[in-house]
Amino acid sequence: MDIIKTYRLIPIEEGKHYIKLLVPKGYDVFSVEEIRFITGKSVEVLEVEEEEFSKELQKRLAQEEVFIETAVEEDREQKDILLEEEKSPAVSFVNSTLIKATTLSASDIHIEPYEDVSFVRFRLDGRLHDYMSIPLSLHESVISRIKVLANLDVAERRVPQDGKIRVRIGRRDLDIRVSIVPTTFGERVVLRLLDRSGSMLTLEELGLSLQDLEKVKRLAKKPYGIVLATGPTGAGKSTTLYAMILHVKSPEKNIITIEDPPEYQVKGVSQIQVNPKVGLTFASGLRAILRQDPDIIMVGEVRDSETAQIAVHAALTGHLVLSTLHTNDAPSAITRLSDLGIEPFLIASSLEGVLAQRLVRKVCEHCKEPYKPTKEELSQLGLEGSYTFYRGRGCDMCMGTGYRGRTGIYEVLELSDELKQLIIKTQDANEIRKKAKELGFRTMYEDGLEKVIKGITTPEELMRAVKVEE
Repeated sequence: MDIIKTYRLIPIEEGKHYIKLLVPKGYDVFSVEEIRFITGKSVEVLEVEEEEFSKELQKRLAQEEVFIETAVEEDREQKDILLEEEKSPAVSFVNSTLIKATTLSASDIHIEPYEDVSFVRFRLDGRLHDYMSIPLSLHESVISRIKVLANLDVAERRVPQDGKIRVRIGRRDLDIRVSIVPTTFGERVVLRLLDRSGSMLTLEELGLSLQDLEKVKRLAKKPYGIVLATGPTGAGKSTTLYAMILHVKSPEKNIITIEDPPEYQVKGVSQIQVNPKVGLTFASGLRAILRQDPDIIMVGEVRDSETAQIAVHAALTGHLVLSTLHTNDAPSAITRLSDLGIEPFLIASSLEGVLAQRLVRKVCEHCKEPYKPTKEELSQLGLEGSYTFYRGRGCDMCMGTGYRGRTGIYEVLELSDELKQLIIKTQDANEIRKKAKELGFRTMYEDGLEKVIKGITTPEELMRAVKVEE
């Protein structure tokens, strides 16, 4: 890779694990990040005035001899698709876009054609952001390039197509799910980026408070019963359940999951993917799992009455069942189970705990700054007195958003004997919440407010995720 020509930066020293670059004042931080990703080496920079840098650049370009081989080049069997020699505009565009998205930790890339231009957008921390636009003349060849990589039909432009790409960027292995649909002005593409080399989060890394962390650890170690994670799509429920599995996984435990589809690959855990076309649903799969002598069962989602009934039966016959529900908060999970036809005494007997969660964006550590909130802001949050909050100015590392990365805000409802007695009498979420708060239950809003005060997130993010409590 020719760093000088590609990035207009000058390598002045290179070791086995590092590269030193000469850079001009006001250099592009992302270019340095991309070099770090591709080479797998740490990057040091020496910043100089623009005039000095330009002189050195001209001298080096005249020599045209400076190249840095990437770490991947040593491994010829695992060829990095981003280092192919072919450099057509479409290939270069796809490569550079994938590198940039990986650098930014984007979860999705959207390529959307319109009447006179095609827009490229990245989903960062759950929000879509404009990245760049390309002429329609380039759009078709970019789509064709993506189809080739995903082994799709390049000639077919009338029907939706789905595929998968496996690619290596530096030291990172990515699975890319490809979805292509025809629109009025051309084919629209969404690429979902999944980092296979990234490790799963542990319970300690989820952002749980110490109090809630202890509760979740206790629930994960229950010998039997049901533990539910609730929240909207994309709230990180599966990540939480897998963190619980990692916490208790051992050779003595038989752990089986049924999901749609399995989101992580875990050694020592048997994973089943539902396939309704051949009759493998959550309910039928769960029945089959019960004949496999399991200790812990994870069900991707309790969607219907049949699955709920089997899950309760499994919990009452000595198995720990982990699953997800779509409810707004933890107490509402009891109401939802009742709506699915589970008798109140069975809910009380089988359910051990509910963890509700949302994801909020974290303040960017690279441009974080303190500020004093106004009285109106504090009043909106239900606070009085003097506080210091934090926000991001916006920088290259966060694409000007002021946020980088996400964390969870949680509420953990651990069912005590007192609460179980109440559930037999009423499944009203408000009554259960009221009693739980008397027993020390802390809501998602309270957890999020603590994270605002600590400078982890902002009031705007908290109010977007959960409504202000009265």
